[in-house]
Amino acid sequence: MTAQAQHIDARPATDTIQRIDAWWRAANYLSVGQIYLLDNPLLRTPLLPEHVKPRLLGHWGTVPGITLTYAHLNHAIMRDGINAMLVTGPGHGAAGLNAAAWLEGTYSELYPHVTQDEAGMRELFRQFSFPGGVPSHASAHLPGSIHEGGELGYALAHATGAALDNP
Repeated sequence: MTAQAQHIDARPATDTIQRIDAWWRAANYLSVGQIYLLDNPLLRTPLLPEHVKPRLLGHWGTVPGITLTYAHLNHAIMRDGINAMLVTGPGHGAAGLNAAAWLEGTYSELYPHVTQDEAGMRELFRQFSFPGGVPSHASAHLPGSIHEGGELGYALAHATGAALDNP
Protein backbone atom coordinates (compact mmCIF):
# COMPACT_ATOMS: atom_id res chain seq x y z
CA MET A 1 0.00 0.00 0.00
CA THR A 2 1.35 3.42 -0.94
CA ALA A 3 1.79 6.25 1.56
CA GLN A 4 -0.97 8.15 -0.22
CA ALA A 5 -3.29 5.13 -0.01
CA GLN A 6 -2.54 4.82 3.71
CA HIS A 7 -3.39 8.51 4.14
CA ILE A 8 -6.75 8.04 2.40
CA ASP A 9 -7.53 4.96 4.49
CA ALA A 10 -6.82 6.95 7.69
CA ARG A 11 -9.70 9.34 6.95
CA PRO A 12 -13.04 8.67 8.58
CA ALA A 13 -15.51 6.99 6.25
CA THR A 14 -17.90 9.96 6.36
CA ASP A 15 -15.12 12.35 5.29
CA THR A 16 -14.28 10.09 2.34
CA ILE A 17 -17.92 9.87 1.31
CA GLN A 18 -18.32 13.65 1.57
CA ARG A 19 -15.19 14.22 -0.53
CA ILE A 20 -16.35 11.79 -3.23
CA ASP A 21 -19.80 13.39 -3.23
CA ALA A 22 -18.32 16.90 -3.49
CA TRP A 23 -16.08 15.80 -6.39
CA TRP A 24 -19.06 14.16 -8.11
CA ARG A 25 -21.22 17.28 -7.76
CA ALA A 26 -18.38 19.47 -9.08
CA ALA A 27 -17.88 17.18 -12.08
CA ASN A 28 -21.62 17.24 -12.79
CA TYR A 29 -21.72 21.05 -12.61
CA LEU A 30 -18.77 21.30 -14.98
CA SER A 31 -20.51 18.86 -17.33
CA VAL A 32 -23.77 20.82 -17.37
CA GLY A 33 -21.79 23.99 -18.00
CA GLN A 34 -20.06 22.43 -20.99
CA ILE A 35 -23.34 21.31 -22.50
CA TYR A 36 -25.30 24.54 -21.93
CA LEU A 37 -23.11 27.59 -21.20
CA LEU A 38 -21.02 29.93 -23.33
CA ASP A 39 -20.38 32.43 -20.57
CA ASN A 40 -20.98 33.21 -16.89
CA PRO A 41 -19.50 29.87 -15.74
CA LEU A 42 -19.97 30.50 -12.02
CA LEU A 43 -23.36 32.17 -12.48
CA ARG A 44 -22.09 35.31 -10.76
CA THR A 45 -24.76 37.32 -12.58
CA PRO A 46 -28.32 36.35 -13.47
CA LEU A 47 -28.40 33.95 -16.40
CA LEU A 48 -29.15 35.64 -19.73
CA PRO A 49 -29.97 34.11 -23.14
CA GLU A 50 -26.54 35.11 -24.50
CA HIS A 51 -24.90 32.98 -21.82
CA VAL A 52 -26.52 29.83 -23.24
CA LYS A 53 -25.27 27.95 -26.30
CA PRO A 54 -27.59 28.24 -29.29
CA ARG A 55 -27.17 24.57 -30.22
CA LEU A 56 -26.79 21.91 -27.57
CA LEU A 57 -24.84 18.69 -28.02
CA GLY A 58 -23.98 16.19 -25.39
CA HIS A 59 -26.19 13.91 -23.38
CA TRP A 60 -26.78 14.97 -19.81
CA GLY A 61 -28.44 11.60 -19.17
CA THR A 62 -25.14 9.74 -19.54
CA VAL A 63 -23.05 12.16 -17.49
CA PRO A 64 -24.07 11.45 -13.87
CA GLY A 65 -23.40 7.73 -14.35
CA ILE A 66 -20.03 8.41 -15.97
CA THR A 67 -18.96 10.84 -13.24
CA LEU A 68 -20.26 8.59 -10.45
CA THR A 69 -18.34 5.62 -11.84
CA TYR A 70 -15.25 7.78 -12.36
CA ALA A 71 -15.38 9.16 -8.80
CA HIS A 72 -15.66 5.77 -7.14
CA LEU A 73 -13.20 4.02 -9.45
CA ASN A 74 -10.67 6.81 -8.95
CA HIS A 75 -11.10 6.51 -5.18
CA ALA A 76 -10.44 2.75 -5.36
CA ILE A 77 -7.41 3.32 -7.61
CA MET A 78 -5.94 5.85 -5.18
CA ARG A 79 -6.84 3.87 -2.06
CA ASP A 80 -5.55 0.51 -3.28
CA GLY A 81 -2.89 1.56 -5.78
CA ILE A 82 -4.76 -0.21 -8.60
CA ASN A 83 -3.43 0.00 -12.15
CA ALA A 84 -6.73 0.44 -14.00
CA MET A 85 -8.33 2.17 -16.93
CA LEU A 86 -11.90 3.39 -17.41
CA VAL A 87 -13.35 2.90 -20.88
CA THR A 88 -16.76 4.49 -21.33
CA GLY A 89 -19.40 3.51 -23.84
CA PRO A 90 -22.19 6.12 -23.77
CA GLY A 91 -22.11 8.44 -26.77
CA HIS A 92 -21.81 12.18 -26.27
CA GLY A 93 -20.84 11.77 -22.61
CA ALA A 94 -17.43 13.41 -22.96
CA ALA A 95 -18.57 16.38 -20.86
CA GLY A 96 -18.25 14.11 -17.80
CA LEU A 97 -14.81 12.88 -18.84
CA ASN A 98 -13.62 16.42 -19.66
CA ALA A 99 -14.83 17.55 -16.26
CA ALA A 100 -12.94 14.75 -14.52
CA ALA A 101 -9.74 15.52 -16.42
CA TRP A 102 -10.12 19.25 -15.68
CA LEU A 103 -10.65 18.63 -11.95
CA GLU A 104 -7.54 16.41 -11.87
CA GLY A 105 -5.45 18.93 -13.80
CA THR A 106 -4.62 16.66 -16.76
CA TYR A 107 -6.92 18.61 -19.09
CA SER A 108 -5.03 21.84 -18.34
CA GLU A 109 -1.72 20.07 -18.95
CA LEU A 110 -2.88 19.20 -22.48
CA TYR A 111 -4.69 22.52 -23.03
CA PRO A 112 -2.71 25.16 -21.06
CA HIS A 113 -5.18 27.88 -22.08
CA VAL A 114 -7.91 25.98 -20.18
CA THR A 115 -6.63 26.98 -16.76
CA GLN A 116 -8.03 25.78 -13.45
CA ASP A 117 -9.81 29.00 -12.59
CA GLU A 118 -12.94 30.86 -13.68
CA ALA A 119 -11.41 31.92 -17.01
CA GLY A 120 -10.35 28.34 -17.72
CA MET A 121 -13.78 27.05 -16.75
CA ARG A 122 -15.31 29.49 -19.24
CA GLU A 123 -12.94 28.17 -21.93
CA LEU A 124 -13.76 24.55 -21.02
CA PHE A 125 -17.45 25.36 -21.46
CA ARG A 126 -16.97 27.32 -24.70
CA GLN A 127 -14.86 24.75 -26.52
CA PHE A 128 -17.12 21.77 -25.78
CA SER A 129 -19.04 20.71 -28.88
CA PHE A 130 -18.57 24.11 -30.44
CA PRO A 131 -16.91 25.13 -33.74
CA GLY A 132 -13.14 24.95 -33.35
CA GLY A 133 -13.50 23.17 -30.02
CA VAL A 134 -13.60 19.57 -28.85
CA PRO A 135 -16.21 16.90 -29.68
CA SER A 136 -19.03 15.81 -27.40
CA HIS A 137 -17.89 12.19 -27.52
CA ALA A 138 -14.77 10.46 -26.23
CA SER A 139 -11.91 11.07 -28.66
CA ALA A 140 -8.21 11.77 -28.87
CA HIS A 141 -8.76 15.20 -27.29
CA LEU A 142 -9.26 13.53 -23.90
CA PRO A 143 -6.14 12.77 -21.87
CA GLY A 144 -5.85 8.98 -21.67
CA SER A 145 -8.58 8.22 -24.22
CA ILE A 146 -7.91 5.04 -26.19
CA HIS A 147 -10.84 5.17 -28.58
CA GLU A 148 -12.79 7.51 -30.82
CA GLY A 149 -16.51 7.69 -30.39
CA GLY A 150 -18.67 6.73 -27.53
CA GLU A 151 -20.67 3.76 -28.71
CA LEU A 152 -20.75 0.79 -26.39
CA GLY A 153 -19.62 -1.71 -29.04
CA TYR A 154 -16.48 0.27 -29.84
CA ALA A 155 -15.75 0.79 -26.15
CA LEU A 156 -16.08 -2.94 -25.45
CA ALA A 157 -13.78 -3.79 -28.36
CA HIS A 158 -11.13 -1.33 -27.19
CA ALA A 159 -11.44 -2.41 -23.56
CA THR A 160 -11.04 -6.05 -24.60
CA GLY A 161 -7.94 -5.16 -26.59
CA ALA A 162 -6.49 -3.20 -23.67
CA ALA A 163 -7.12 -6.14 -21.31
CA LEU A 164 -5.54 -8.61 -23.74
CA ASP A 165 -2.51 -6.32 -24.07
CA ASN A 166 -2.11 -6.22 -20.29
CA PRO A 167 -3.67 -9.32 -18.73
